[in-house]
Amino acid sequence: FENEGIDLTLVTGFGADKTMTALLTDEADIGFMGSESTIYTYVGGTKDYAVNFAQLTQRAGNFLVSRTPIENFTWDMLIGSNVLGGRPGGMPQMVFEYILMKNNIDPKLDLTIDQSIAFGSTAAAFSGGQGDFTIEFEPHATALEQKKDGYVVASLGEASGYVPYTAFSAKKSYIENNPDTIQAFTNALQKGMDFVNTHTPAEIAKSISPQFAETDIDTLTTIVERYHEQDTWKTDLVFSEESF
Repeated sequence: FENEGIDLTLVTGFGADKTMTALLTDEADIGFMGSESTIYTYVGGTKDYAVNFAQLTQRAGNFLVSRTPIENFTWDMLIGSNVLGGRPGGMPQMVFEYILMKNNIDPKLDLTIDQSIAFGSTAAAFSGGQGDFTIEFEPHATALEQKKDGYVVASLGEASGYVPYTAFSAKKSYIENNPDTIQAFTNALQKGMDFVNTHTPAEIAKSISPQFAETDIDTLTTIVERYHEQDTWKTDLVFSEESF
């Protein structure tokens, strides 16, 4: 980013709803979140709506975690269970429901999906005894395994196939008024993606370790390997109409 002339401040948004709010209220110039949020703001009648200009991931990045190990997991094992899910209308929850329906499971009738827990707090709730299964992003999925509080039994990214899972967006007016910044920002992202495509998971983990000081290097490497093996990242960042 520095090489592209951008002085970048990175702030954690804690979910697409909060990130989109920050974008629309000018607390942030660019947001990184599920691509569904731009549809909601557009359909809601927002005049200066958000536009996705770069797609980062092309698969869901979360995992189904069970309370006990399951060697040959099948999705019908969720029937009758209680699952800690995501926010209604969010990309994690929509992809989960899509997978259920692909496997002829009714998300409303065949199991109970608890959507009452705040984003980022489901792993702690699961460790505390809530739910039979939970849907977790990294590093929470691996952390649950390390504590033997849970076991990854399925990848939502593999089960759902390609989807425009996360993207960078900005308000229409910001893109129109700052085309050079948007291009420079995308160029910087592409340089990062080129690095990912030409380095091993161990090398990537070492590179990102300063951003995740609370996570040891072996755990980071395991996480990157998981995402690498399932073809999570979109190599060219182009958000196509077909993908949308």
